[in-house]
Amino acid sequence: MNALVFDRGLQFRADYPEPRAPAGESVVRVSLAGICGTDLEIALGYMAHSGVPGHEFVGRVTETSNAELRGRRVVGEINAACGRCASCIAGLARHCATRTVLGIVGRDGAFAEYLRLPDANLIPVPDSIPDEAAVFVEPIAAAYEILEQVHLSRDHRIAILGDGRLGAVVALMLKGEKYLPLVVGHHPEKLKRLADLGLATSTDASTTDRFDVVIDCTGQGTGLSRAIAIVKPRGTIILKSTAAEGANINLAPVVVNEITLVGSRCGRFAPALDALASKKIDPLPLIDGSFALKDGLAAFAATANPVNFKILLKP
Repeated sequence: MNALVFDRGLQFRADYPEPRAPAGESVVRVSLAGICGTDLEIALGYMAHSGVPGHEFVGRVTETSNAELRGRRVVGEINAACGRCASCIAGLARHCATRTVLGIVGRDGAFAEYLRLPDANLIPVPDSIPDEAAVFVEPIAAAYEILEQVHLSRDHRIAILGDGRLGAVVALMLKGEKYLPLVVGHHPEKLKRLADLGLATSTDASTTDRFDVVIDCTGQGTGLSRAIAIVKPRGTIILKSTAAEGANINLAPVVVNEITLVGSRCGRFAPALDALASKKIDPLPLIDGSFALKDGLAAFAATANPVNFKILLKP
C-alpha cells in the first residue's frame, strides 16, 4: 500500500505492507488524516517512532470480525491498551504502561491507505459530520480533556499561548462552551483569522494583567516559562505542548506563587463528536490544504509553515 514512513527520515513508499487484523482488531481504510505538531516532532525524533506516523483520521472499516463495525465510517482513539492493568481497570487506558499509540509508539499510524486499531477504540461517526470535520475529532477530544481535568469558572481570565493548530482548536472548544479565552500569538495573519471567528486575540505575551488559567499550546520548550510569567498567584497552568527540545526553566515562581501545573494530553472522543454534531465547533475554517500521500513531504513542509493551520492528507 501507499504510505508515508519515518525511518531516520520521512519518505513515501508504494510497497509498504498492508495491515492485517488480529482477533479483536479491525482494519480501516483511511479517508482523511490530519498532520499535527506531534507529527512534526516525530520527524525530529520525538518518541523514537519508526514506521508510519499519523494519529488524526477518519476512515471506513474494511476488515473486521465485529458485525457492528463492518463498513462503518469511524474515528479511533489512539491508545491501544492491554485492558488488564490497574490503569485500564481504573478507566485510564491512555496511561496503560504497555499501550501502543497509533502513529507514535509501537503501532503504525494513519499516514497510509490502511491502519488497524482495536475494535474498542473505533467509534462510528454520525452522518451529519463530514469527513473534513471528523478528522478533527482527536485534537478536539484533547481540547475537551481540559474540562475533564480542571474546573473553569465563567469569570476566569483564560489565556491560550500559541496561535497554531492546537491553540486554535482549544480556543474554538472554549468558545463553543461559552468561555472567553484570549489567544496570544505572534502571527498577525493567524490571529486575524481567529479574530474573524469571534475569538479575542493579542500579540502581547508580557501583559501585566495576570490570568487565572494559562494554557500552553506553543509547542515549544519555552512555553512554560511564558505561562509562569503571566499566571496569577495560585493560578493554573495547563501544559498541552509536547516538544522534543528541552528548556531551562526557573521553577522558583511556581513554588513562591503556589501555581498548579497540569499536564494534559488525550481526551475522550464522545464530547468531541457531540460538539461537532451539535455545531458547537466548526473546525473547517482551519483547513489550509489537502495533499495526496505521494506529496507527503510537501504536506509536512506546508504544516511547518507558520502561516498555516491544518494540512490534511488524502490517501
